Amino acid sequence: MYKNILVSNSEGTLRISLNRPEVHHALHTNLIAEITDAFQIAYQDESIRVVLLTAEGNTAFCSGADLKDTNIAGKNVERLLREYYNPMIRAIRNLPKPVVCRLNGLAVGAGASLALSCDVVIAAEHVYLAQLFVQIGLMPDAGASFILPRLVGPARAFEMASTGRRISASEAFQIGLVSQCVSSDKLDDAVDELVNYYRAAPTMAIGAMKRVFNQSLNSDLDQMLELEAINQQKLSESKDAKIGITAFLKKEKADYQGK
Repeated sequence: MYKNILVSNSEGTLRISLNRPEVHHALHTNLIAEITDAFQIAYQDESIRVVLLTAEGNTAFCSGADLKDTNIAGKNVERLLREYYNPMIRAIRNLPKPVVCRLNGLAVGAGASLALSCDVVIAAEHVYLAQLFVQIGLMPDAGASFILPRLVGPARAFEMASTGRRISASEAFQIGLVSQCVSSDKLDDAVDELVNYYRAAPTMAIGAMKRVFNQSLNSDLDQMLELEAINQQKLSESKDAKIGITAFLKKEKADYQGK
């Protein structure tokens, strides 16, 4: 079905793995379109409870935009962002399900933006991230200008973007850029543990959290209180809420269905 990604769907987990190792999984239009399509499938398929995004190999997660892509040229950049990059990032951020990034290699430029657009990033200790746009006279895109300041604050985000310096996995963890930094041999165990948790978690509740959190820094207290009330009412009527409350009262483990 796809030429640039490997996709598998097993027991509620959709695994998407970038598969252009010869160019460190650089993003070109076909790859971006396939990533977007896979996330759209995840949106539509109720059996999918969590998405895992990673890349083949252990050297690179994504080296950013493929500058050899014929669609990347001065007058075409705006169209490229609007038609390819922006829909990809929206598909990830608007998915009402958790997205875990298994950061197994370097993530630079738009590749870093792609990783950070995920809800949780677990990085191997040998990994580094870099906002390399400035080194070719450009500014961060693919959602980085929205996501980066929210993760690390405006001042640190500006320093990282304007210098393009490498951020090691350990530093990324210390400043809140990634959720975990683990040794390379423990990466799969850490990812599996989190994915297994999300696969059995109340998916509707997590989707509502994600949707509301996306709006939190652009809203005032009254707006957020209103969003909480609206979404909490919907969740209280869900099957998972009934399962969770019943299990809590009986002191049993809840068997959530994601509905």
